[in-house]
This record gives sequence, C-alpha cells and structure tokens, in this order.
Amino acid sequence: MIKKYSIKELLDKGKFFINKKVLVEGWIRSFRYSIFITLNDGSTIRNLQIILSKKLEKEIQKKITIGSSIQVIGIITESIGKKQSIELQSLEITIYGSVDPSILQKSILQPKRHSFEKLRKQAHLRFRTNIFSCIMRIRHHMAFCIHQYFHENGFFYLHTPIITTSNCEGSGKMFQITTMDLKENSIDYTKDFFKCKTYLSVSGQLEAETAALGLGKVYTFGPVFRAENSNTSRHLSEFWMIEPEIAFFHLEENINLAEDFLKFIIRNVLDKNMEDLLFLNEFLKKWRKKEKEHLLDKLELILKFSFKRISYTEAVKILIQEEKKQNIKFFHPVVWGMDLQSEHEQYLVNKYKIPVIVFDYPSCIKAFYMRINNDGKTVRAMDILFPEIGEVIGGSQREERYEILLQRIKDTNTDKNKLWWYLDTRRFGSVPHSGFGLGFDRLVQFITGMNNIRDVIPFPRTPNNAEF
Repeated sequence: MIKKYSIKELLDKGKFFINKKVLVEGWIRSFRYSIFITLNDGSTIRNLQIILSKKLEKEIQKKITIGSSIQVIGIITESIGKKQSIELQSLEITIYGSVDPSILQKSILQPKRHSFEKLRKQAHLRFRTNIFSCIMRIRHHMAFCIHQYFHENGFFYLHTPIITTSNCEGSGKMFQITTMDLKENSIDYTKDFFKCKTYLSVSGQLEAETAALGLGKVYTFGPVFRAENSNTSRHLSEFWMIEPEIAFFHLEENINLAEDFLKFIIRNVLDKNMEDLLFLNEFLKKWRKKEKEHLLDKLELILKFSFKRISYTEAVKILIQEEKKQNIKFFHPVVWGMDLQSEHEQYLVNKYKIPVIVFDYPSCIKAFYMRINNDGKTVRAMDILFPEIGEVIGGSQREERYEILLQRIKDTNTDKNKLWWYLDTRRFGSVPHSGFGLGFDRLVQFITGMNNIRDVIPFPRTPNNAEF
C-alpha cells in the first residue's frame, strides 16, 4: 500500500523521500504550461510542484483547473528549479472535485490579490488563501500552547456556562436567550425555558472564582458574547477569552503571571510558526508600503524587555504633563477618575516603546468584584496595553471580604439576589485571589499584524453580520 503524506512532511524531510513512491492530496493553486501543478493541502504555506506525466489522458488534463482537488501518486525527485528542492513526478492522478472556470473568475481562489473585505464576503473559501491559512495555523498553535502553559503550571481547565442570569461586568449589553414571544406586552419569565431571564455570557470569571476557591488554580478558554454596537477594527460580538483564576494570589503575582503568560505565547509562535510569520511579514511590507517596523522585530521586542508598570494615578499625571509640555491635544481631556481612552493608552505605549501595565484604577470605573485599596478610592485592578491594539489583558485581585463585597454590589446597583452564590463563597474560608481575562482574538491580531480583528477569526460575528 502506498503511504500518504502531507505536503509539510514531504517538504520538511526533502531529500529523504527522493526516489520514493508517495501519495499526496490537495488543492491546485496554479497550473502552468499544461505540465506544472502547484499543490497545497493546508499543512504549510509552502507548495509542492507536481510534474504531469506525458501519458496522462487529455480528458483528465482538461478537468485540471485552479481550485480543483486531486490525489496524486508519484515518485519524489530532486528539482532542477530554484524555487523548490523536490518535486513529484506523477504516475496517477485522481480528480475529486473540479472547478468551473467561469465560477473561479468570481471567487477569491483566482490567483491575484484581493481586498480583505472581499475575503470576508467569501469567508467559506478564505481558508484556501495564503494569508488566511497562515493566520489560522498561528491561531491553532497559540491555542495549543495556552493549554500547554496552564497544564505545565498546575492549572485545571474549567468549562464555565455560556448561559447566565447575570452580567459579570456590571455594564454593557447582553444577548438575551428566550423561547418566549417577545412581542407580548407582558412576559412571564417563570414560564420561559429556564424559568427566569437568561443571557449569553460575557465572562466565566465569577464561576471560575468559585472553582479556584476549591481547586487552587483554574482557567477557562471559550467563547463569550457582547451586544454592544461596536463596529470597530478591534471589537467582535462573539469572541474568545482566556480567564485564569488563582487562589492565594495577590495583584503583584497576578501581573507577573500575565506578563510571563504573554511572553510564553509569543515565544512559542516564534518557535513553531516562523515560516508563516515570514510570509506575513513580506505580505505586510508590500501591503503597508510606509511601514518600517518588521513584524518579527515587534514580537521579539516584547520578549526582550520587562513591561513598564505604572499606577493609574501616575499615568494620568504623565498624560497631563505631556499634554502641556508637548502641546498635545487629546480628543478626550485627561482627568483623574476617567476611563483611559485608546488615544491615551497608545500614547503611553508609544512613549515607553514597550507594553505598559497600568494598575490601581479608580473604583468608580471598575467592576464590583475588584478589591478596594486602603485609600478607599482605588481598586487592585490592572490592564496590560500593547502597541496598536491597546488593552489585551484586564485583571484584578478580587474582593474576598464579605461585607465590603456586599457594599460594593449595593453601590454599583448590582442585583445581589442573582449573585447569592457568589457572595456565599466569601463566608466559607474566603482567601485572597486574583485573575485576568485575555482577549484571544485581539492577541492573534497583534501577533499576525492584521489591522482588523475580523481577519483573525474564522467567521466573524459583528453588528449587522452573522453570515455563514
């Protein structure tokens, strides 16, 4: 029986396969001079060149078009061409599915440069493009190494519910779930499927906290949903979050973990996805002709230095001073107590040339569950800001003191009846604990250099768009 290999296996081992008979399958990227087929199976950005046998029936030759899927049995030989070290001399070809040339002309499989907007409109086909296949392979390795990192550091993987009755963030819009007719003037939710009003979750944090208070270290990795009408290049309605939660952990330890975690992911991508990164780098240089920064340099800079750490109060002072000294005019004037905007975050990152960690935010702009500092005005919160994308991680030390947490819930007009179980954990051996949330898609966007977050997720869900 002839053994089947992926194109990556054949190209990685190269001359080891010379004169061996192999079977490969894939999609045709190009067909030149009725002799040379460029084949790709998605396992690598590189292609395998197939040399057609002269004995091949003309009927089969007519069916060979760009985009067609084929099986090839042949002999690996050393290539005399400069673009590849080996090629496959075909003996047998089976065509699985051909493509009508008239349809091909209208698709993104036509071998020419297409806009990202056009790629999104044919999202069901964009996995076959060089740019998107690179991004998806990088996304895969990032997800895999996230599980690896937590497993090696003693965390337990937790599946928190997607359906919830409360908003962890305490603000923002959520997608409601119901089997009731919402056109009715008066709706009795006790007759609904869950006997109460339910939503798609924006976070698994609160449930993860309860698990951490029994298992010590847990993490979640799954989809979350926000119904804000945010039509920007950094927001999705459905996206993926990683949320570790650790018992007996203070804010400083939480910050250290978050920085180490980010560097581990980037180091892993540089190790496992270099050929994809090199392709993306060359693509971005042509796409953004004025861009000076090398994609690999940007990633290696993250690993080279410790992140800059400043308190929120320090950050506000710096921004006000810089505004006066540099004669900068921010669109949103800087005052203590405001939520820092993207322009402020990017200014701080650009000033220090490295990621910035801002901590100890005003309690009035943060969620109820964050631990109050001794000053009574700030909470033990932290955000990690990256170049280009802004906040990539948001986290905090959680409020473990029952009475103070109860007061915070009242002060923020949060329904304590829905959170009775969460409050209850503070009455059974409560301990200091911390955690953070990492926006996975936003980190993929940073690592791949994409301008739009819709280009780093298979099927983006955004306002007015839920196709595919």
